[in-house]
Amino acid sequence: MRVAVIGCTHAGTAAIVNTAKLYPEAEITVYERNDNISFLSCGIALYVGGVVKDPQGLFYSSPEQLAELGVKTKMLHEVTAVDTDRKQLTARNLQTGEEFADHFDKLIVTTGSWPVVPRFPGIELDNIILSKNFNHSNLIIEKGKEAQNIVVVGAGYIGIELVEAFQMNGKNVTLIDAEERILSKYLDAEYTDVIEDTLRERGIALALGEKVVRFEGEEGKVNAVITNHGRYAADVVILCIGFKPNTELLKGQVDMLDNGAIIVDEYMRTSKSDVFAAGDSCAVYYNPLKSHAYIPLATNAVRMGTLAARNLLTPTVKYLGTQGTSGIKIYENNIAATGLTESAAREAGLEADSVLVTDSYRPEFMPTHEKVTLKLVYEQGTNRILGAQIMSKVDLTQAINTISVCIQNDMKMEELAFVDFFFQPHFNKPWNFLNSAGLQVLPEVPAQEIVQV
Repeated sequence: MRVAVIGCTHAGTAAIVNTAKLYPEAEITVYERNDNISFLSCGIALYVGGVVKDPQGLFYSSPEQLAELGVKTKMLHEVTAVDTDRKQLTARNLQTGEEFADHFDKLIVTTGSWPVVPRFPGIELDNIILSKNFNHSNLIIEKGKEAQNIVVVGAGYIGIELVEAFQMNGKNVTLIDAEERILSKYLDAEYTDVIEDTLRERGIALALGEKVVRFEGEEGKVNAVITNHGRYAADVVILCIGFKPNTELLKGQVDMLDNGAIIVDEYMRTSKSDVFAAGDSCAVYYNPLKSHAYIPLATNAVRMGTLAARNLLTPTVKYLGTQGTSGIKIYENNIAATGLTESAAREAGLEADSVLVTDSYRPEFMPTHEKVTLKLVYEQGTNRILGAQIMSKVDLTQAINTISVCIQNDMKMEELAFVDFFFQPHFNKPWNFLNSAGLQVLPEVPAQEIVQV
């Protein structure tokens, strides 16, 4: 069995390793256009901020390790065409320019994603940098050393982590986003208001609700970002606007979403026989809305890559879908979210409501008992849990993984109210804060009448 894998991304690496172990007789060839593989891009801000000293720790595999599994890895090779009917691909050696054809019995497409780069006037100026791969991270660090004014465009996770890292390095930092709130895809205003205040207190300028119009420069280098509301000095600009799937190779050959994300079934099969796909190149099944969505996360990627390998010959293990569960640490605050925010649920046409619990995470008789703020979003009428957000100075983010399981299994608020959680004063209260949130939807027993211990 000849297996071709396009892209040694997170999903690609998972698919390759599992395929090699599950089918030792398979002839596996990997095509990767970069000169490195398996870089954890989520560590870019940690590298920039000096938390990670050795960037090699951000790589978890190598061509040499794959070779030990019998995998043939063609680095600096770009696949230029795929014919899924003839089961043939064309590749080019980026070092020599040589082009050649290869045949496959099974194809795994793990081409990943690429940053969205709007065609703003001045986008070609030097020191305007993307934030995706290892080369980008090195460039950000190199250019950032001498720069004093750093502008980050995009207030998602990557953008927030970068402005924090640069502020801690003593830079003048501006964060620009067209949305009125930071992290608006992940958190409701109860949380983003607090985080925005924290960023401002640290001296970070927030230009929210502003759209970039153009970049200005001198001698070929950027020196300002112009928005519809102002002008911001910039020695370096980092674009973190979002990602789009790399799927041009399969356009017109397999089913896709409007944005080009490949649609796969629960076994990672595309609409074309013997063609599988996984990771950022794909849409995922989003459980809160019971529909496909584009949610590029490393966690989704490694699961999907593993499933592609396991289902390569026979549909065996089903994909359970995703809740888009994620987390971030911003200064002293530990934050995590899963599923729909309240605003996103309503935008999707759901009749959503929410409860907000703020409480000490463990008994007040303990020497310390930090506050935790938990928000649960649920569907009116059914009480089906749709999403959750949490923030605390103590790391309680694993609670969001619990809610992720609840959403995946269509649990209701009243069921969460009486789920069995352990009690030990070092860690929590007899009524866990997750239980307390669930109790608030029970009209027969209002939460304030519950005896708190």
